[in-house]
Amino acid sequence: MPVEREVKLGAGPAFRLPELAGVVEGVTAATPETVRLETVYFDTPDLRLARWGVSLRRRAGEGWTLKLAPARPADNTAAILERDELTFEGAARRPPAAALEVVRAYVRRSELVPVARLSTVRKRVRLADAAGAHVAEVVDDEVSVRDGRRVAARFREIEVEVATGNGADGVVAPLVARLRGAGAGAPDLTPKHIRALGPRASEPPEVSPEPLAAGAPAPAVIKNALSESIANLLYHDPLVRTGRDPEAVHQARVATRKLRSNLRTFGPLLDPEWTEPLRSELGWLALSLGAVRDREVLLERLRERSRSLPASDTRSAAALLHLLEVEIDALRHKLGEDLDSDRYIELLERLVTGAHNPVTLPDADQPASGLLPALATTPWRRLRSAVRQLPESPTDPELHRIRILAKRARYAAEAVAPVAGADATAFGRAAARLQTVLGEHQDSVTAQAWLRAAKVSGRRAFVAGELIALEGIAAGQARAQWPKVWDSLDRKRLRDWMS
Repeated sequence: MPVEREVKLGAGPAFRLPELAGVVEGVTAATPETVRLETVYFDTPDLRLARWGVSLRRRAGEGWTLKLAPARPADNTAAILERDELTFEGAARRPPAAALEVVRAYVRRSELVPVARLSTVRKRVRLADAAGAHVAEVVDDEVSVRDGRRVAARFREIEVEVATGNGADGVVAPLVARLRGAGAGAPDLTPKHIRALGPRASEPPEVSPEPLAAGAPAPAVIKNALSESIANLLYHDPLVRTGRDPEAVHQARVATRKLRSNLRTFGPLLDPEWTEPLRSELGWLALSLGAVRDREVLLERLRERSRSLPASDTRSAAALLHLLEVEIDALRHKLGEDLDSDRYIELLERLVTGAHNPVTLPDADQPASGLLPALATTPWRRLRSAVRQLPESPTDPELHRIRILAKRARYAAEAVAPVAGADATAFGRAAARLQTVLGEHQDSVTAQAWLRAAKVSGRRAFVAGELIALEGIAAGQARAQWPKVWDSLDRKRLRDWMS
C-alpha cells in the first residue's frame, strides 16, 4: 500500500515559488508544469470520515483515492504528514464498493455523499537525484471551494511531497527552509478538504474520550473508559481490513477485551439488560480477532526461533511454517467475513450509542472517587485466591488461568485509575508484568502444541522437534520467573485506593 508523505505550508497571494535547483547538492529541479484539478470529496452527512482524519475523493482523470488516518497518537510536532493511500476504479457518482468496505466501521448504515468540491490550479516542480530517481515534488496549489457555480472560499497551499527511500528525507528540511525563506508559512498538517469543510470537519471523532473534571460523577468515568476502547476499535478497523499494520488485529482485540472487562468491572452500576448482550457479542468478535492474532503471534515466534537452527534446516523450517501461513490466510478470510456482516455493524452501532449514553443504574449517580475504586477489589481477590490455591507445580492450564485473572485485575485497575490515582496505575503496571511473563509461558505451550499436531514427516518433523525443544526451554524459564513477578504484585499496597 502506498504511503503519502508530505509537508504542507500556507502561502499568501504574493508568494512566488523560489528557484529550487541546487537546494540540495546533486538534486535537480524540472521545469515547472501547471495542471488543473477538479476534485469531489465524499463523506457522511455528519462528516465522520473527516473527523477521523480519513478522506475519500474522486479526482477527474485520476479516479478514486482513499487516505486513512495518520498514525495514533498524532504527533503534532512532526513536519511530515504520513498517511496510507489506496486507489480504486469506479464510476464518478458513487464511491466504489471496495473503498466503502475499508471504511465500513465509520459509515455503517449512513451513506456517503459529496461534501466538498474543489477546483485547483496546481504548479508542480519535480525533483530528482543525480541518478535521475524521483525524490520529491513541490506543488503550489491555488484552491477554490465551490458551492455550485459559486466560489465559496479560496486558499493557497504549498506541499512538499516526499518519496520513500533513496535518501529523500534529506531534502525535506532544505526545501522547507527555502520555501519559508520565500515567504511560505509554517508547516500545517491540515488537509485541503478539512479547510474546505470548515470547523465541523475539525471536531473530535464520532467517539472520543473527553477530559474528566475533578470530582466527576461515576457515569462520566464509565463513559470515558468505554469511549476509549470503542474509539480504539473503530480506529484500527480499517487497518485490520487492509492488513497494513501488523499490530492492528492485536490492538482491535485488546480494545474488545478491555470493553468486555470494563463492562464486567462497572457491572454493579450498569443495567444488565444492556451489558450482557453487549458482552456476548464482544466475546464473538474477540474470538474472531483472537484466532488470527494468536496464529500471527505463533508464526512470528516460530520464525524467530527458526533463525537459531542450523542453516541446513532453513528450508524445512520454512516449509513447516508455510502450513501456519495457510492457516492464517483462512482465518483472516473468516475475520473479513465477520467484519462485513450485519451482526458486526449492529454491534458497532450499539457500541457508538453506548459510548455517548451508557445505561447506568440509579446507584451510579454518585461521585466516582467514593464509588469506583472498590470495584477493582473483586478481580484482585479472585487472582490472589487462585494463586494461593495453586499446587507446588502448577499445570499449564492452571498458569494460563492465572494469566487471565491477572489481565482482568489489570484492566479493572486501569479502568478506575482516573479516580483512584497513581497507586492504581502502579498496580496495573505490576499486573501487566505478571500477564507478560505468563503470556510468554502460554505462547510457548501453544507453540509446542501446534508443532506436535502438525502433520509433517521427514526433515520437517525433525525441525518441529528442534523447535519443540527450544520452546520447552522458554517455558521453563517463564515458570521459574513468574513467582518473583507475582511477589512484586502481591506486595503492592492496595487498601488505600480500593477502599
